[in-house]
Amino acid sequence: MLKTRMITAFFLLTGLILLVFFASNQLWMAACLALGLLGLREWSGFIQLTDAGKNLYSVIFLLTGITILMLPYTSHAEYHGLIRVSLLGAASFFWIIIAPIWLIRNAAFKSSAILMLLGWVLLMSTCLALHGLRDISPWLLLGIILTVSIADSAAYFAGKRFGRHKLAPAVSPGKTWEGVWGAMLAVAVYGGVLCYTQGYSYWLIISLWMLVVLSVIGDLTESLMKRKAGIKDSGNLLPGHGGILDRIDGLLPTLSVTLFCFYLALFGGFGLTH
Repeated sequence: MLKTRMITAFFLLTGLILLVFFASNQLWMAACLALGLLGLREWSGFIQLTDAGKNLYSVIFLLTGITILMLPYTSHAEYHGLIRVSLLGAASFFWIIIAPIWLIRNAAFKSSAILMLLGWVLLMSTCLALHGLRDISPWLLLGIILTVSIADSAAYFAGKRFGRHKLAPAVSPGKTWEGVWGAMLAVAVYGGVLCYTQGYSYWLIISLWMLVVLSVIGDLTESLMKRKAGIKDSGNLLPGHGGILDRIDGLLPTLSVTLFCFYLALFGGFGLTH
């Protein structure tokens, strides 16, 4: 199981690096939408949509995604910043405010319509974040993804070796506080190496710890959705990992919140320029 997991992770990381640094803008846009669409299909399984419902949901996501991502290159480019920041802001509000409430209460929205809208917002904002962060810097995007990957791997091994105290037993019994502290330590080492070799401020480590907290919230939220739906994995597309959402659950909040914070800092909270 571990060997399969590591082989899958290797090929995923290799493919990601090639796309991030060498893909054209159009190919990267298509890859972002494809990832979002696969995630949406698995999210529709949480809501237990019919096959017809899943297909309609997917078509709506694909058409709206193409429209939103293409806006900067049309005569309606002035609306792109507003739509982008609105989606990222809505996703950030969910991850920072709503998701922790869900986890504390061990409860989620019950309305299928609300959950469908939520899934669209979260996955569309992830597509926008992947696209937008690469525009800022491919190294920034890769750094965030590596941070989450390092945290996930460290949490897995630390939890296996030292795990005693359950993090959220009602939501995900396998996750422990020791795993979280292992993730924090590994990310601190990673951040320290970056600061030492690249001359960054050591305050970067605090920012990376915040990404770890967001990734844990994303992981637990997906676990909560699976538990409510009565399923073990979101899918079976990735050997050793399960589904797409099982692999990117920690990235959903980290990418969206990071880009939203960049826009707040760069554009005074409005993000109306590209």
